[in-house]
Amino acid sequence: MATTCVLLQYGDDPFRHRFEDLEGRAAFSMYQAGQTPNLVTRITRQAEWSQQHPGIMGPDNSFLYFGPETSIGFIMYGNNRTQIGMNFLLRPGKKEGSVSRYFITQSGKELKWRVGSHRMECVDGRTTLATWDVSPATDEHYARLVIRPAGLHIVTEIITTLALNRMARALGW
Repeated sequence: MATTCVLLQYGDDPFRHRFEDLEGRAAFSMYQAGQTPNLVTRITRQAEWSQQHPGIMGPDNSFLYFGPETSIGFIMYGNNRTQIGMNFLLRPGKKEGSVSRYFITQSGKELKWRVGSHRMECVDGRTTLATWDVSPATDEHYARLVIRPAGLHIVTEIITTLALNRMARALGW
C-alpha cells in the first residue's frame, strides 16, 4: 500500500535544486543540461529512491527546452519525442483573477496547481495530490513537498509542473 511521501527541497533556485526523502536518499535533481543556443533543464528521478515506491510509473526524467532569452518553450518526458508546449502546462485558471494553472497529464487527466509564492497545491478535482510549502528560514532545506498516494504514480509530472510554475513566476510569464 502506498504511503504519503515527503521530499525536502535543497536550494531555492527554480532552475537548479534537488529533492531528498526524509532518510536522505536523493529523489530528484534539477540542473542545466545545455545552453546552446537556448537553456535546457533536466529533471531526473533517482532510481534508488524510485525502488522504494513500487507505485511510481511514468518517465524517469523530463527535459525543459526554453526559447530564446528563456522564453516559453516545450517539455519532453523521458525518451518520448512528443513536445508539449510549456504554455499548455501553464494554462490560466477558469475564473477571473485566478492564479491557478491547469495542465493535462500524459494519461489525459486535467489537474490544477493552486499557485502561490510560498505554497502550491496540485489537485485533481477535490483530491489533493501534492503540496509544496516554503520552509521556515531556520530549516536547512528550502521547501517541503508532500506527495499523497494518489499522486505518486505521476510524481515526475508533478515535480516537472511544480518546477515549471516556479520558473514561470521567476521569469514573469
